[in-house]
Amino acid sequence: MFIPAPRGKNPAVGGTQQRSRVWDPPQGIHAMTMRRRRRRSAAPRGGPAPGYCDVTRRYAAAVSLVDTICLIACTIVAVELRLLLPFFDPPTQIAEVVAPFGLIILAAWLAALWWRGAYDTGQMGSGAQEFVRVAQASMLTAGTLGITAYLFRYPLPRGFFVVLFAIGIPALILERIALRELLKALRRRGLFRRRVLLGGDEAHMLDLHTVLSRESWLGLDVVGTLPSGTLTRPEFVELPRFGSPAECLAAVRATRASLVIFAEGSFERASQFSLLARQLEHESAQLVVVPALTDISAQRMTVQSLAGVPLVFIERPRAREARAWLKRGFDIVGASMLLLLASPIMAATALAIRMGDGGPVIYQQRRVGMGGTTFEFLKFRSMVVDADALRVNLTASNEASGALFKIHHDPRITPVGRIIRRYSIDELPQLVNVLRGEMSLVGPRPALESEVSRYEEHVNRRLAVPPGLTGLWQVSGRSDLSWEDAVRLDLYYVDNWSFTSDVTILLRTLRAVLSRDGAY
Repeated sequence: MFIPAPRGKNPAVGGTQQRSRVWDPPQGIHAMTMRRRRRRSAAPRGGPAPGYCDVTRRYAAAVSLVDTICLIACTIVAVELRLLLPFFDPPTQIAEVVAPFGLIILAAWLAALWWRGAYDTGQMGSGAQEFVRVAQASMLTAGTLGITAYLFRYPLPRGFFVVLFAIGIPALILERIALRELLKALRRRGLFRRRVLLGGDEAHMLDLHTVLSRESWLGLDVVGTLPSGTLTRPEFVELPRFGSPAECLAAVRATRASLVIFAEGSFERASQFSLLARQLEHESAQLVVVPALTDISAQRMTVQSLAGVPLVFIERPRAREARAWLKRGFDIVGASMLLLLASPIMAATALAIRMGDGGPVIYQQRRVGMGGTTFEFLKFRSMVVDADALRVNLTASNEASGALFKIHHDPRITPVGRIIRRYSIDELPQLVNVLRGEMSLVGPRPALESEVSRYEEHVNRRLAVPPGLTGLWQVSGRSDLSWEDAVRLDLYYVDNWSFTSDVTILLRTLRAVLSRDGAY
């Protein structure tokens, strides 16, 4: 049972110690055993706790159902669009030809998604790996069906085949994105959440607790701790303590937690964790170990077992890959298309700025690019003409930390500027910088020379890749982030670059702009 700890003086917190909930193992086990005996017929050992099985597996089942509906809809749409395509041979009895093959396509596509791990509960809900697996499974399905139809000489219309996968793959990915956003919204409202136990030393547990409390969309509620030492932080005062990490089995049964996260300092020897894993074999709780690594993406880590010892191999940082031809080619194509699409908006913006105060439309400023080189940074002018001269008088009003300068209600911003900054329209001329090769679509934001001169040594790592029109910290809060968080996210991007991450950041940028998160 839970009993209040006796009051006393605690020099670590300065004064009378608050009441904290301490778990007495012998009494707790006895009380729990009596409760279990009273409801043995209703809940077997380990029990179907409201957690991992009831949340993530139900979500995976819901995703598979929506995938099925999406694929059926795409098949019907592909048949109808094929009838409208003029550049294929005229269709003959397309519905009769596709109908017998439709169930095979649906079954094969769903089987490929399952085989490639698109329904793996450990990958669903966060990260880009889920979308990568969906794309891989879809391409595998396309290749397999194409070869099968050729070998068996089945008259599958080429137009239908091309249209099906041209709309089916994006539809599946967009559907997964929509379901993920729905899941995050439900988690923020208190639904689809999981109970979590934290284990380890206080410092590492505090780091975990801070992240889980801040990122409510993860849906993880800390219901107890398994500290390897004493706890003095106020964050843990109201949380039940279940002794050391060795008491994990009793803690899981008492709290019906579905996730146990062990941080650094949980066990003195690796064999202790193996013993605990065996004890939890018949429980519904999932074990998670947080390695002593930070800001390293999962794509750079590979786990291998050597002589029974699991080793984590870390790839070298990927800053060099972020300067390769693939990224540059993507920048040229993407910037050209965006300039073409945004040209009406840019023309209207230029006219509004000129009519507003008669000043210049484009604002140019010297910024620092890759390797410390400088270039002329282009923006639509959103402030008064002498904004740089007025900045000296506003230094005391700076609301940002570190090398940044930000004022929420900057008096230098013009009425037109306030509108275009809200939707980041003022950044569109930087597409020209991208075409020149001075910037990239995605990367750390280009800094002023005065800001770079105040960089600490490790912050210069931001200059290892081309600066970007958007970046990881822009889609993670934009101006609301502190300087330290912005630097951490930029350095994470530099070291862990991938083409998939660039595409993901661009998609998240669209959402951040439309929602106006952190823009001022």
